[in-house]
Amino acid sequence: MSALVSPQTPERDFGVYVHVPFCAVRCGYCDFNTYAPGEVDGATPEGYVAAALAEMALARRAMGDDPRPARTVFFGGGTPTMLDASALIRLLDEVRLTWGLTADAEVTTEANPDSVTEESLGALASAGFTRVSFGMQSAVPHVLATLERTHQPENVARAAQWARAAGLAVSLDLIYGTPGESLDDWRASVDAALALEPDHISAYALVIEPGTRMGGQLRRGLIAPTDPDLQAAMYELADDAFTAAGLNWYEVSNWARTPDQRCRHNIAYWRSHDWWGVGPGAHSYLGPRAGGAGSVPARRWWNVKHPLAYSRRLAEGLSPEDDGEDLTPEALAFERIMLGLRLADGLEREAVGTDKADAIAHLIADGVLDGASALRGRLVLTRRGRLLADAAIRALA
Repeated sequence: MSALVSPQTPERDFGVYVHVPFCAVRCGYCDFNTYAPGEVDGATPEGYVAAALAEMALARRAMGDDPRPARTVFFGGGTPTMLDASALIRLLDEVRLTWGLTADAEVTTEANPDSVTEESLGALASAGFTRVSFGMQSAVPHVLATLERTHQPENVARAAQWARAAGLAVSLDLIYGTPGESLDDWRASVDAALALEPDHISAYALVIEPGTRMGGQLRRGLIAPTDPDLQAAMYELADDAFTAAGLNWYEVSNWARTPDQRCRHNIAYWRSHDWWGVGPGAHSYLGPRAGGAGSVPARRWWNVKHPLAYSRRLAEGLSPEDDGEDLTPEALAFERIMLGLRLADGLEREAVGTDKADAIAHLIADGVLDGASALRGRLVLTRRGRLLADAAIRALA
């Protein structure tokens, strides 16, 4: 683990990400660092929890004089709720011990609809969790089957009801552009999600990565690639429906009912705030800060990916860090554009070089950037621009 000079940066929030690498089944499209039963002999939830607690103890020593408590905590995966609620609570308690939590801390766990009970959600809420993000993905059985999701569509409604009764905010994750999914299929999923009256929705275009099982199916011609024009139509359909239902976009793929119900943890990523990632393969980031001998550059580092290697290192009192990098001012400037432009409030004009005036003018003329906002000094994507965000970033970076 990198030797760190603790940041004294009250202008940046601090958050904690806890990666739980277990899933009941590895979905065909998944390229995350996750493992289904039997994929890693000897890796157990108990061993993982012990290792994660040990990593936080190391972090406490590395950041011992940092005054900032965590404002957000996010349990992701994998499926964090594959762990017993008592294990998740123990991990959250260790976050409190290691860094502390702000009085208004947002504490999220991802979950599959089949991996929770009314009792487990109640226990998490009582322990300080504030929101749950359910992997709904679709409400259409044949789409779920293509994605290799195991839950039944009706279970999402039951899980959301339990979460709301426990006092948890409810977010739903959707995926669009699955091979074989029609616009009517997608409309059915959007309508089903809105019927549950969630506080927050994330909707992501499916990207089929080469190393996944679905990537192999695509390569062998067993499934057809998604038409990008169809994916664009799906995005526009969803945006219209979410907006009509009172959910407003605040990031290209995210909508919330109120500003307070936006995912603060993810906003912290997009605004380059600081976070510590706990768990196998987890990434951490600390921005530039003042140190005892001058300024300390921004640094990003990541843990070893394999759960057994992660656990063994920590059992031996060693850092789980695999590698890392110091970020140059040029790299930080690029990331500021890449991440900030995705947000609804856009990017200040000063973040983009003065040599980009022509590029900005062309993006406005092409309907990618909002002209009125640009005159006020903000670069804000139009809805067409959201569909072309990657191209806009390349033009401005």
